[in-house]
Parts: sequence; C-alpha cells; structure tokens
Amino acid sequence: MEILKERILRDGVNLGNGILKVDSFINHQVDPTLMLAVGGALAARFAHLHPNKVFTAEISGIAPAFTTALALGVPVLYARKTKPITMHPNAIVQQAPSHTKGRITEIIVSPEFLGPRDRVLIVDDFLATGQTIDALARLVADAGARLVGIGAVIEKTFEGGRAALARWGVPIEALAVITNMDNGKIVFAE
Repeated sequence: MEILKERILRDGVNLGNGILKVDSFINHQVDPTLMLAVGGALAARFAHLHPNKVFTAEISGIAPAFTTALALGVPVLYARKTKPITMHPNAIVQQAPSHTKGRITEIIVSPEFLGPRDRVLIVDDFLATGQTIDALARLVADAGARLVGIGAVIEKTFEGGRAALARWGVPIEALAVITNMDNGKIVFAE
C-alpha cells in the first residue's frame, strides 16, 4: 500500500531497537482518511474468508480494526486491558508481553461477544513479535470461535512474528512490510 509506505517514510520515526513511532497518524493521533484506506485494503484481502467479526486489542488496534469491520459490514470487537464491573463474570483472559511497554499485560474479552458461531479476523496496528496477536488468537480459541485470518497495518519481519503465528494456519497479511530498521533507516520489502 504505497500511500501508507509514503506516510511512514514522511512522518514515522525510527526510535531504534526496532521501535517505529507512528503516533502522528496511526496510534495516538489517527488520520481518518488514511485509516479508511487501510480498512478497505485489509477488507479486500480477507473478504473471501467471510469473517463475521473483526477482533483486536485496545487501544492501538481499534482504528484499523474499526475501518476494516466497516468495510466488511461486520462488528468490531476489542479485547480490554482492564475488566470493567459491567463485563460478564466469566470473561476470557490471556496474557501478552508488550514490546513498547516492557511488561506483561492482560487482555480480556466477554463470552457474550465472542463464541462458537464467530469467524474471526484479527487486525492490529503492528505485527512484530506476534505475541499480542497470538494472545488474541488464544482468546478466539478459548471462546470456541474460528480464526480465519490475521491482518496488520505494519509488519516488521525482522522480529519474527509471522513465523510465530504460522501455527494458527490462517492467512497473514500486512499492508506495509518493513525488513530493516538499522542505522535509522526504514526499509520496505519489495
């Protein structure tokens, strides 16, 4: 997706250690026009799998998951990081390490909204180590739902996430694939 790559090169910041700051247009301040294009592109790649729900983790995954769900005409569901008092008492919980926060976080979903009738497409802002997406996939499995695909706005191949997620046996797509961030550079796959 050329418009996304151009935006990453123009406004993304390589902070070193494999961390790409895209806060100005993806995951703190969101460019709605870009995000609509992202959602349309992800929906086009997964529509043939007929997902009936798009699933992500709060908070950075919500914008791309929302626009993907909008393009597919299905609900978006996000795993929460804290359990509100209104959540079902039998909430499903998994843990995932956060690369940017440097700690383990819990992600929680209510069985009211994820269950055996669901065909789930996971969408997140980044595919790096794959650990957050793997935790989402485990929530899908724990709920008895069927995972049909995994989509990411940006993939950093050098962190091995795609290989870690291969065990789920579903298509994995990313709109911008970064192969190298050494020496302050941002290099995309051809």
